[in-house]
Amino acid sequence: MLIDMQHVEKVYRLGKIDVPALCGVDLQIDANEYVAIMGPSGSGKSTLMNIVGCLDSPTAGRYLLDGEEVSRLSDNRLSEIRSRKIGFVFQTFNLMPRATALRNVELPLIYAGVPAGRRRQLAAEALAQVGLSDRIKHKPSELSGGQRQRVAIARALVTEPALILADEPTGNLDSTTGQEIMEILAAVHRAGNTVILVTHEEQLAAQTGRTIRLRDGRIENQDDTAPSAAPQQAVSPP
Repeated sequence: MLIDMQHVEKVYRLGKIDVPALCGVDLQIDANEYVAIMGPSGSGKSTLMNIVGCLDSPTAGRYLLDGEEVSRLSDNRLSEIRSRKIGFVFQTFNLMPRATALRNVELPLIYAGVPAGRRRQLAAEALAQVGLSDRIKHKPSELSGGQRQRVAIARALVTEPALILADEPTGNLDSTTGQEIMEILAAVHRAGNTVILVTHEEQLAAQTGRTIRLRDGRIENQDDTAPSAAPQQAVSPP
């Protein structure tokens, strides 16, 4: 089991008021699952993703990632886990505007201390995985929205993490380009990664293997949405 949450709670302190964001969440996700998280605004899905991604810690309960309890780890240790085990894909891409696609994808490897030559090789391979070998020298302003999101996916993949977290990755894209990004994420899953997708669109959630629905900080229900694909060895861009 890759993710095991037991009775996880998160309470934010706003002045003198405690605001509960998660209320006793139990969640288990196996390696190589493809899961969608849905819920209305204020349901707790952003808080849940922040805890899953080791960007925040629960107020109570236990969270084990790949068998390691991360609920009470230091910020430095959480940073190490994020860099080794988790790749992030955001709605707004979060690319460095003055850096090339290659340099943007290299960034996690720079933080990991990978030598320059090896960094460039791995970054180029990750960009090839998402169909952007001919755009490695282009800056974000020279790329379309879909191409920028492909760069962000390549950056998430370059460290070969166990888990990909995609937070509304099609939110700033038209429907055709958004579907292309979904096909890449499906290929990432088929290659053996665990993928968690936050979305508000039912038709996107239906392309995953399981949909987890949150309401008022609790898991309302979980539905199987599609059969899981068998792992393959390579990501093939659409």
